[in-house]
Amino acid sequence: MEYRREPIAVVGMGCRFPGADGTDALWELLLAGGDATGPTPKDRYDAEAMYSPEPALGKVIAKRSGYLERAFDFDAPFFGMTPAQASYLDPQQRLLLTAAYEAFADAGLTREAVAGTRTGVYVGNMNLDFWDVIARRGPEAITPSVIYNLRSVLSGRLAYEFDLRGPSITVDTACSSSLTALHLACLSLRAGETEAALVAGVNLKLNAEEDLLLSQARMFARDGRCKFGDARADGFAPSDGAAAIVLKPLARALADGDPVHALVLGGNLGNDGRASGSLLAPSADAHAEMLRLAYEDAGIDACDVDFIEAHGTGTPLIDPIEFAAIGEVLGKDRPADRPVLVGSVKTNIGHTEGAAGVAAVIKSALALAHRRLPASLHYETPNPKIDWAALPVAVPTSTVDLDGRGRPLLAGVSGQGISAANAHIVLGEAPRREAAPDDGRAYPFVLSAATGPALLERARDCAAWLSESTHALRDVCYSAAVRTTHHAHRAAVTAETRAGLTAALLAIADGDAPAPEGVGAAFCAGEEVDWTGVFDATATFVRLPHYPWQYAAYPIPEEDR
Repeated sequence: MEYRREPIAVVGMGCRFPGADGTDALWELLLAGGDATGPTPKDRYDAEAMYSPEPALGKVIAKRSGYLERAFDFDAPFFGMTPAQASYLDPQQRLLLTAAYEAFADAGLTREAVAGTRTGVYVGNMNLDFWDVIARRGPEAITPSVIYNLRSVLSGRLAYEFDLRGPSITVDTACSSSLTALHLACLSLRAGETEAALVAGVNLKLNAEEDLLLSQARMFARDGRCKFGDARADGFAPSDGAAAIVLKPLARALADGDPVHALVLGGNLGNDGRASGSLLAPSADAHAEMLRLAYEDAGIDACDVDFIEAHGTGTPLIDPIEFAAIGEVLGKDRPADRPVLVGSVKTNIGHTEGAAGVAAVIKSALALAHRRLPASLHYETPNPKIDWAALPVAVPTSTVDLDGRGRPLLAGVSGQGISAANAHIVLGEAPRREAAPDDGRAYPFVLSAATGPALLERARDCAAWLSESTHALRDVCYSAAVRTTHHAHRAAVTAETRAGLTAALLAIADGDAPAPEGVGAAFCAGEEVDWTGVFDATATFVRLPHYPWQYAAYPIPEEDR
């Protein structure tokens, strides 16, 4: 296989994080400087009863961290599951299915487009709490259905659901798992082994075991917040999260007309070996070596990097080492008036562990696309163990405008595992895409859903989005017809303007859909439609609102008595 150094395009993104159901919500949270951590829900464990201000056996030193508000909600029928099947499925798999579907939709890749392709699946994960909860109920709880909750099935489930025929790998390097998964995916793409990749990460806290361990090890932040770079840094907040991104080689993505959020320019994986003198302790020298190799692989000068999304847990041991390595590598030949900006999404949503790498990549991709870097939170008093005067680094305490630098922006993303398994990914700003102006013609707009209520909701969502959209009507209609997965319940209208289409969609939402005509009628009848006669080569994909999930709650099943 030939190793190609072509950039890898991030063409689709989907996520579920504390305080953010989707990438748009995450960007809003970041810009607002929101802290989405909160009290431990009683359906996880009784943190009040187990609390102790000091480490003690059987006690936790914090009563809060990051939790998904709707961690157990799932649209089981949409994915062909019965309530019983969904109830006994690890909710991490349910979260991954939802995030992956949205990532493909964000890329404009339909089920038909990806089915049967050499698309690899790489999932980062380090905790399997659902398995532990069931296994604790005794030998009788180990039924045949439990086999579907093996760790390897986290990636296998996605490959099966979307019929992806490339490698299917679940990666556990602890907190660097999903960033490691991303690097492995890029290696496969550059070697030509795969044509696309789905990279994901997931973490879901269902019991107290990890919090008990972190409390004993004094790594659990007492206030349940990651205070990266601050003198008060006393540990991290282990949190829920699920995220997925879709990758393609840049040339292929551009040829396919896919959106490009950011570019993966290179990266590196490493381990500290014996450099630190302790198995679980990080090494500044080994971390610096990994950074140098990552930028060498990317073919760029480290001094040109605009910002670093650090591992950034806010722990007394790791923070000074991470800053020292960043300063050593990225500070060389850097102008004194342009320090490298270093922040952490963990200060907003907590440490999502197996999902942390993809979370950091999504934040960085959003910052590159918007050319704005949100603040890193809880940074008040600089950590005195960090030599701030000697290091050309700065923690952004407010949103930084990155526009006007006269070149594409560059960023780095770091991840560190407890076993000293480290990863760094180099990202670049995506090439700008100019859409053709509207041509004033009338076009058919089609929409569908798996159920009747979801169809009405989708019509309403599209109308609300369209009322604020500036996209050409041609591109909106093309995206709905050609780049969207279609379902059994359907509707179609023809419009000449965005205002006319908005009014028609509101009518559909109110149950007053006009009779479809022409290709719209054929679409509603379930017939195959040749859209090439409707849209020409000037049509460009634009992202439409995500599918309106018809959620039901599937909490952890009660123990059989």
